Amino acid sequence: MNKSDKPRHECGVFAVYGHPDAALLTYYGLFALQHRGQESAGMVTAEGSNKPFNIHRGMGLVSQVFQEKDLQQLRVGTRSIGHVRYSTSGSSTLKNAQPLVVDCARGQLAISHNGNLVNAAVLREELESSGSIFQTTVDSEIILHLLARPTGRQNVLSALRQVQGAFSFVLMGEQEIIGVRDPFGFRPLVLGKLDDAFILASETCAFDLIHADYIREVEPGEVVIISDDGIRSEWPFKEERKAFCMFEYVYFARPDSLINDRNVSKVRVAMGRELARLHPVDADIVVPVPDSGNYAALGFSHELNIPYEHAFVRNHYIGRTFLQPTQLIRDFNVRVKLNLIKELVTGKRVVVVDDSVVRGTTARARVVNLREAGAKEVHLRISCPPHKFACYYGIDFPDPKNLLANQFTADEMGKYLGVDSIGYLDVAGMVRATELPVNEFCLACFNGDYPVPTDPELDKFIIERRKTRSRLLSEAATHPQLFAGLK
Repeated sequence: MNKSDKPRHECGVFAVYGHPDAALLTYYGLFALQHRGQESAGMVTAEGSNKPFNIHRGMGLVSQVFQEKDLQQLRVGTRSIGHVRYSTSGSSTLKNAQPLVVDCARGQLAISHNGNLVNAAVLREELESSGSIFQTTVDSEIILHLLARPTGRQNVLSALRQVQGAFSFVLMGEQEIIGVRDPFGFRPLVLGKLDDAFILASETCAFDLIHADYIREVEPGEVVIISDDGIRSEWPFKEERKAFCMFEYVYFARPDSLINDRNVSKVRVAMGRELARLHPVDADIVVPVPDSGNYAALGFSHELNIPYEHAFVRNHYIGRTFLQPTQLIRDFNVRVKLNLIKELVTGKRVVVVDDSVVRGTTARARVVNLREAGAKEVHLRISCPPHKFACYYGIDFPDPKNLLANQFTADEMGKYLGVDSIGYLDVAGMVRATELPVNEFCLACFNGDYPVPTDPELDKFIIERRKTRSRLLSEAATHPQLFAGLK
């Protein structure tokens, strides 16, 4: 279970069509997208039609999953798709690592998916009832099952219309690579070009690393089909209002990426300025929580002309797992990631700027560290509104009852965290920082207004029914005499 004070990132996808070094470009592209997922990584390459796809997946970071021998085996052909993952749907195991690959009547298909399907449980139940056999627990496999059934281009587009929720994915067939973005545009997907090759990626920062030119965003509801015939677009979905995830600007996206042709770091600086105007405070220094709070803190500092200091030093070399001495070192999980330079805060009135507070556990421990270091006052400023509601579109927020802002008022949160004052940016200021209309964003985690209806209770019922059925089948196989009279 994710116990940090931050939501988990989602996933990152990358694809290359028409380049002799497609695998190597994908390898570097995944490096650039590593911030979007650190549980697993994978890549699929193709030489041409009627030849088996080459695939390599593993648990861990890109640098851990791909060794030189792996890349040598993958460096064939001119097409490739890749994936880095955090598990928002399905458990964190190797079988759930992507890209997923299947052989079907249509040929070989591989998919890398970012997002979350709100009707996954219902679709899976229907597919299993009609004979489909699933190899993983991720909702991405549902898309493959739907695509594997029909024949003909129009039927493929019809299959895509059955999925609901957040999805930006790349699909590789035997002749083409396809990029798909849901009609609400929850998750980012961008199109680029390197020489004569086309590139698809979750963020533009991946283009910068491989020196590809950014062309444009894949539009909400657009299906981009890349083949030897060139590139074309289909629009199979009903037109919907835009609902881009605001948290991409606040936290997820890399600061050097462009979203809606706006640099993410500049938007975060603007959020910090808006926050300072909304909740000013007399203080001696502004301290960011690195790295995601850096730019908002810079904007806050500039707006109020308060010195900016990196009093928290981040350890960038923490592995995915480590021993946790529960009593040996108090607040170990906090201290192993962020260490405090005491000399910068002793006797000072400190403003700590962070992008979000989810559970409040690590934020509270940081305040304790500041008090122990002799900070005279501690004020907390957050560059987005309070998170009060669950996300069903691909972000692993905890259950609402574990969200600090869902359970307490702002004053109560301030007392719980031990700060002298607390201030959150409001929705109006957050949106204003993007210079985009408010109706182009999904703000559900802040206000509970879900663009795509979801019924989590129905999903839970279907999932529990499936577990019960699986248990009964397992018992029947193990003890057939107990079930001999059942039809």
